[in-house]
Amino acid sequence: MSKDTKKENMNITKKDEELKEESKVKENAKKSENKEKAKISKSEKKEAKAQAKLEKANKKLEKAKASGGEKQYAKIKFVATIIAIIIVLGLIAYVTNTIIKKQNFYVQNPLATIEVENFGTIKVELYPEYAPNTVANFIALANNGFYDGLTFHRTIPDFMIQGGDPNGDGSGNATLKDLGQDSDDEYTIKGEFIANGDNDNTLKHERGVISMARSDYSSYSASLATEGYNSASCQFFITTEDSTSSLDGLYAAFGKVTEGMDVVDKIANVEVETREAQTDSSSELTQDRPVEPPVITSIRVETYGINYGMPETQKPFDINSWYMSQMYGY
Repeated sequence: MSKDTKKENMNITKKDEELKEESKVKENAKKSENKEKAKISKSEKKEAKAQAKLEKANKKLEKAKASGGEKQYAKIKFVATIIAIIIVLGLIAYVTNTIIKKQNFYVQNPLATIEVENFGTIKVELYPEYAPNTVANFIALANNGFYDGLTFHRTIPDFMIQGGDPNGDGSGNATLKDLGQDSDDEYTIKGEFIANGDNDNTLKHERGVISMARSDYSSYSASLATEGYNSASCQFFITTEDSTSSLDGLYAAFGKVTEGMDVVDKIANVEVETREAQTDSSSELTQDRPVEPPVITSIRVETYGINYGMPETQKPFDINSWYMSQMYGY
């Protein structure tokens, strides 16, 4: 058996184990849900039965009152009062129990661990409630090892650090194969932010927020704004200051650093080739590119047993073809 075959068999076994574990988690969750429903149904039956007794007692009470039987009236009234108290206490217990169960049923957000060679560890809590497809994309890429060995290719003090580009210069996208699919085609995802019609993402670009980098084609034509909004793929950035509100609603923020902002700050302040935009095409210096780009050793995401699925993808917009068609009509 070749090494490749052994490796493939090991990968298949690992995936089988992951599928079995995921199935087991879902099965246990379903059993717990069924048990809870059974308890609720049983509690509701008891309350309905008690309510029926109360109604019956009230009828007897009215009948006794009408017939002038004071003793019988008092006795029935006492019984009805006891039943009413039991019903009220039962409802209070049911509501309290439901509230406690809801408070205890807490879904832990995914936690990404970013290891950066010679710098340290950054931990980032991801927020699927703001940008579910963006989070699914990041998790799939990270846990497939896509980011291992890539770099932070752009660093700007008091602003942000950007990384995750397979080309290392800000021009690259991930491929469907990087998501575990059988295709070398590049892909992008829809931008989950307000300017692109997603009003659910109200996460602000404060210090420590992680967000998706994307292209801006509006310099070519204002009509290409949407194409730019939907051009994110794999590159991300982490803001280092609170004064980045100009990004709010225009980029898909999807998490926040919980540990390691000191590491982020160190990366933001590394030596770069130049801080000036180069007008001379013969210059080899690149603006904001580190002289020695910090290397991402690995990024892995702990999902705490939750399967966030595969992201919805789309074909990237080809700006070069668009430009040629505008200039030369083809």
